[in-house]
Amino acid sequence: MTAVCAQVDGLPVGLAASSFTSVSVDPPLVSVCLQHSSTTWPVLRERARLGLSVLAEGHDDVCARLASKRGDRFAGTDWIATPEGGVFVHGATAWLDCSIHAAVPAGDHDIVLLRVHGLRVDAAVAPLVFHGSRFRRLEAV
Repeated sequence: MTAVCAQVDGLPVGLAASSFTSVSVDPPLVSVCLQHSSTTWPVLRERARLGLSVLAEGHDDVCARLASKRGDRFAGTDWIATPEGGVFVHGATAWLDCSIHAAVPAGDHDIVLLRVHGLRVDAAVAPLVFHGSRFRRLEAV
């Protein structure tokens, strides 16, 4: 699970995106899929920079709030903003500082290609996985 976030008028704005994948090394691109019905995506797509946080195990509540259509999505969530306006969730397994490269309409979603300008990874932190309508943990084999 990922959080796509930016600062708007000094406040964090964000959403949860479950569809996230690497796309290209040169140029460095990743993608997320965002619903056309989202009321948050139109706000985020106008930002110069977006912070993409790969959420970690234990971020179940953070993810649920970011996916919610009601209430303060950042209540109880520690975050940091970059000077360019991207917002990152503390404790995430990875942070990607991105700008929008392109958006491709695909059915009821947009496939959004994000250009990666910077990356921070904590390989010791396991990612949050959502599968079968619930959060799950990865097991080492």
